[in-house]
Amino acid sequence: MSQTASVPPAGQDPSTADRTVVARLAWLDRYLPLWIFLAMAAGIALGALAPGAKGAFGALSIGGVSLPIAVGLLWMMYPVLAKVKYEELGRVREAGEQFGVSLVLNWAIGPVIMFALAWLFLPDLPEYRTGLILVGLARCIAMVLIWNMLAGGNDAYCAVLVALNSVFQIVLYSPLAYAFLVVVPGWFGQPGTVVDISMGEIARNVLIFLGIPLAAGALTRHVMVGRRGLDWYDHVLMPRLGPTALVGLLFTIVVMFSLQGDKILAEPWDVVRIAVPLVLYFVLMFAVSMGLSWWRGYPYDLAATQSFTAASNNFELAIAVAVATFGIASGEALATVVGPLVEVPVLVGLVYVALWVRRRFFGERRAAALVGGL
Repeated sequence: MSQTASVPPAGQDPSTADRTVVARLAWLDRYLPLWIFLAMAAGIALGALAPGAKGAFGALSIGGVSLPIAVGLLWMMYPVLAKVKYEELGRVREAGEQFGVSLVLNWAIGPVIMFALAWLFLPDLPEYRTGLILVGLARCIAMVLIWNMLAGGNDAYCAVLVALNSVFQIVLYSPLAYAFLVVVPGWFGQPGTVVDISMGEIARNVLIFLGIPLAAGALTRHVMVGRRGLDWYDHVLMPRLGPTALVGLLFTIVVMFSLQGDKILAEPWDVVRIAVPLVLYFVLMFAVSMGLSWWRGYPYDLAATQSFTAASNNFELAIAVAVATFGIASGEALATVVGPLVEVPVLVGLVYVALWVRRRFFGERRAAALVGGL
């Protein structure tokens, strides 16, 4: 995804900025749902017209994942992680309370809310339920930069949160996935969603499909910034490299729907059932975070950043883990790919909500002036 958008001119009237939110999205991001719909249609057509393609995708594999799919999954993560400002991690101590609240929202409240919604809306569809839980555990490290900018959030604070969540995902994603898929359902007298996977299997896939592109992204940033400078890296290389992540995502969707087309055409309402808890999740996480920020007395720019970080998800990681663990043709993988289809229109709507909340509830609260310029 391109992760770019035009910044409104300094001094622009807030009401004018509010009316141009969609126009300020880069065209790739603005029409992301359309690209995903077209990729879905192409995949279904490919599966119907060229059934032999299914076997070709699985001809070569790495760790149970076909080589073409593995390349697509790794590439859709790499440009995103090359954009992360890892150097900002040293600033975490400058706003201890805010970072602590963000970690609780992202790694405790968010997974619990998605777990509850998945079981509430999909009690009879365990594969889709598992896919949604995997989405709830993957914290956003890409599109949140866009939502934060459009809503007038704190860019420096957002950069630190993105870097922090990138590192935390390596540590927490695997144990939390195992806990919410296998252990927690038993507390409520329900069978584990998937009893045939191990923590080691999830951890391996997280390390491969997050660890490898994260290391590559961090190395790319360190080397290229050192050689060409930060301005060239952010304003020349990233605008060229960033949009290529969409290629990996759309390729994965085409392959996935070429394998699942028959099932989707037979049960079209399954996609709607997956979308409903996703919409509720975005809205609930945004509302909880914004309300908590207002109660704690945070200025609007920190509240907006906190809220969009909590309400967004890293669908690239969820898709990669679902595909690697359960297979490209699994219901788990299908559920994760519905995520970006729903996220863009809902989060654009929440940007407008955030701008209204700023005018209605935050009044004259000053923007954050934390230590170090956060």
